[in-house]
Amino acid sequence: MKKAVIFDLDGTLANTIESITLCGNRALAKCGFPAYGEADYKYFVGDGAAELVRRALIRSGDDALVHFDEAFGEYIRLFRKDCMYHVRPYEGIVSLLDTLKGRGIRIAVLSNKPHANSISVVETLFGKGYFDWIQGQKEEIPRKPDPAGAYEIVKGFGLSARDFLYVGDTGVDMRTGKAAGMWTIGVLWGFRDRKELEENQADAIVERAEEILDFIED
Repeated sequence: MKKAVIFDLDGTLANTIESITLCGNRALAKCGFPAYGEADYKYFVGDGAAELVRRALIRSGDDALVHFDEAFGEYIRLFRKDCMYHVRPYEGIVSLLDTLKGRGIRIAVLSNKPHANSISVVETLFGKGYFDWIQGQKEEIPRKPDPAGAYEIVKGFGLSARDFLYVGDTGVDMRTGKAAGMWTIGVLWGFRDRKELEENQADAIVERAEEILDFIED
């Protein structure tokens, strides 16, 4: 029986793409660059805010990242204000989480979203204290796919990696869970497709949130 589940945030627990797109495009506009659609931002995201801005600038033709400091600073400023813009949990997530908690399974969030924003989104959507652990990107902990953040949660829970499921929507998530020695589940309602999850060796791939319950028992 698994004792804990680590969830990615963006594209796994919550549909955050509208907030990311809004802030990204406004930051680009400040530098004189055009806007991009949500489909583009689904591939800009996943490796932290700085990498998102880098990818958007390079797509805009700023290969030398001349405008990086200006765009990144603006993105962070905007995101502090609008990180909850049209953000909502995916279908079935609240029921899944309630069921896990009812079974005594501990739940955690591990995100490459800045730590303060991760806390804000999770606590706004699900309530303060609902999750047993929330961890966003911090300077002192390498971002995913480095498993350091996952190890922090393992240590904090006083469990072993084999006690965990790791759930996410991207190849970065699958690599993180694998590196941490956890059983990985890729979800298809998020930002990436089945091919990416398969190429990054997801142990299982699900289409609906409730399917995750099938993997709680070894």
